[in-house]
Amino acid sequence: MPVSINRQVLLKARPSGIPQAEHFEMVESPLAEPADGQVVVRNLYLSVEPAMRGWVSSVGNYSEPVPIGGVMRSFAVGRIVASRSADWRVGDVVTGLLGWQDHAVVDASALLRRVDEASGLPISTALGVLGINGLTAYFGLLDVGQPQAGETVVVSTAAGSVGSCVGQIAKIQGCRTVGIAGGPAKTALCRSEFGFDAAIDYRAGNLDEAIAEACPQGIDVYFDNTAGEISDTVLKHLAVGARVVICGTASVASWNPPPQGPRVERHLLVKRARMQGFLIFDHAARFPEGLSALTAWVKGDLIRYREDVLEGLEQAPDAIAGLYRGENLGKRLIRLAAE
Repeated sequence: MPVSINRQVLLKARPSGIPQAEHFEMVESPLAEPADGQVVVRNLYLSVEPAMRGWVSSVGNYSEPVPIGGVMRSFAVGRIVASRSADWRVGDVVTGLLGWQDHAVVDASALLRRVDEASGLPISTALGVLGINGLTAYFGLLDVGQPQAGETVVVSTAAGSVGSCVGQIAKIQGCRTVGIAGGPAKTALCRSEFGFDAAIDYRAGNLDEAIAEACPQGIDVYFDNTAGEISDTVLKHLAVGARVVICGTASVASWNPPPQGPRVERHLLVKRARMQGFLIFDHAARFPEGLSALTAWVKGDLIRYREDVLEGLEQAPDAIAGLYRGENLGKRLIRLAAE
């Protein structure tokens, strides 16, 4: 390996809410040689996820928090430049939990899959529509939401990488789709690019009236990426037998202490509705199924996607905060090198 120095973004301090640039620091350190069973990956694109807020929080989550002084956890796609694993070859394009760094020296278990360069699709899609985001939309909607043709599906953060994919899969299933997003640019994108039948700007006021107008027969499936006030309003409009998919809680700045709000039990009882949490990693054994379907839909122009690409590792420290400021239109990525 000709490279001897590796740039890394480390977690410097633990935030109490949304991580800001000052919670991270960039360092240079010697690039380690791989041990038996390890590979070295030259990262090409890094992912920026709303879930990263939970990964650095001290509050209990579905994974151990990133340690102070540790490389920021992140999905990435890159090319193997050295390998001491029999299962992975130099030159393979791979995706996995590789972290915010130029190069990752990792056990082979950190890799999720090889990326099929022959598909003709950009390798960046392995972090979005053909990655964890697309798979989250696929399994969350189809397995948990169980939409039926003719039903109304409402999606929060509908212009985002998960929400936009959810809406388009729902359209493929023959559903009527309503997206909720922030601002006229994002609601316009929901309608023009992602094919939502209606799009609601939650910042425009009168959200309750807007939902009632867009969903006169009630809501059969609600794919919830936000929690908070948006979801409190949506739940009042559930149809009998509705299914609520809890995928994210992006609108809640901190869970310490847990915020207090309206109680949902009466809505669920009266409408005989079901509310279920969802984590994509529970479906890992079925990823090939989801990727096969998503790839066919993308290549057939049934699913469209947008990417918001930042240039250079220097952009990483402020990238999560930028998500929560609503800066991105599409999947947020950081490009490190040419493919």
